Amino acid sequence: MANTESSQEKLGFWTSTSLVIGNMIGGGIFLMPAALAAYGGISLLGWVFSAAGAFFMARVFSNLSRLLPNISGGPYAYTRRGFGDFMGFLVAWGYWISIWCSNAAITVSIVSALSTFIPALNGNPYLSAITGLSMIWLLTWVNTRGVVASGKMQLVTTILKIVPLILVAFVGIFFIKKDHFIPFNISNESDFSALTATAAMTLFAYLGLECATIPAANVANPEKTIPRATITGTSVATFIYILVTISVLGIIPAKDLQQSVTPLADTAAVLFGQNARYWVSAGVVIAGFGALNGWIMIQGQIPAAIAKDKLFPPIFGKENKKGVPASGILISSVLVSLLLMMNYTSGLVSQFKALILLSTLCSLVPYLFSMAAYLVIRIERKHIYKKDWIASVLLALGAFAFAFWAIAGAGQEIVYKGFLLLLAGVPFYIWINRNKQKED
Repeated sequence: MANTESSQEKLGFWTSTSLVIGNMIGGGIFLMPAALAAYGGISLLGWVFSAAGAFFMARVFSNLSRLLPNISGGPYAYTRRGFGDFMGFLVAWGYWISIWCSNAAITVSIVSALSTFIPALNGNPYLSAITGLSMIWLLTWVNTRGVVASGKMQLVTTILKIVPLILVAFVGIFFIKKDHFIPFNISNESDFSALTATAAMTLFAYLGLECATIPAANVANPEKTIPRATITGTSVATFIYILVTISVLGIIPAKDLQQSVTPLADTAAVLFGQNARYWVSAGVVIAGFGALNGWIMIQGQIPAAIAKDKLFPPIFGKENKKGVPASGILISSVLVSLLLMMNYTSGLVSQFKALILLSTLCSLVPYLFSMAAYLVIRIERKHIYKKDWIASVLLALGAFAFAFWAIAGAGQEIVYKGFLLLLAGVPFYIWINRNKQKED
């Protein structure tokens, strides 16, 4: 979207904040308490630890948005500015793969939650696939109508999905049983190992904190709006994550919670009666729907930013009358649709799950390079003599170390396969670069 457009045609603070919250809070928070139950109360420290790392990274992204306002592309744009075309391309390549793999997984989780209301979805793969494809292409259409239309959809779904979470969290506080947190660590692991494990698990809930930086050119007053939206969105998500976990762990015994596939629905049933399961399941659907909407917007913005720098085919940067990179969104949605159909083909389910694990790694690598690029960009802009230089160095090093730890925590096999996946983009880059040189 051109810079000459009025602020009314761009994303404001609330829609930008809802993009951050909406993309961070998907269906995962509805299942996370059950996954953490095996560790007990120490998992709350895991949340605190991962939140600290997330705030380090959020602050770096906020500072980068001030240094480079009106530049869309988020981690890609920052990495390219700091380390050049090649590293920028690899980051964008991996980030793009991560997005459409994740979108397929989000769609599957939505269909699964819908089976509470439509039992036929549970045993009919064809009906499930059609339902999932319908949601993908409905939101693809919404996102091609303009960034403001998508932003409004994101704001509405974000409000709707956090309402049941906040309700369970606040009401649940009054029904907590302290003995559910004793002993503090119920696993057979040491406190340090348990803390590391829970922090690694909860870290994945923070993926998406950078989303306000990606459509920067479509944000009104980006120097102020993006930093505020990034920090506010991360803060709200952290508050909800920790409060929900405290309530669920405090109401349902750990042994029962470990066996639950619907921990928030079970908690709601204790607080409000059995019918509450349905509105919590509706919350899961809305959470996934909102996250899918936000990530479909991003799946068009990333390749568009690369295409404008002539590092991707020009079709990805082509905008429609609404100023939206519609071609990039459509192509990405085709890839998401293919992955979704693979999920409902029994022979390819294991490959699909592997792609989801790799997509997580591919989203962490851009964080790592963005943190390093922050220091490089500050040095290039001669900000090294400012009074906050030492604080900035410590901030960047802390965020870099956290991102590096998170990548290492993914496991040797996943790291190995993930970097192979990233390197698979090298031949594509060579081909694009040759065409670029011919044009120049």
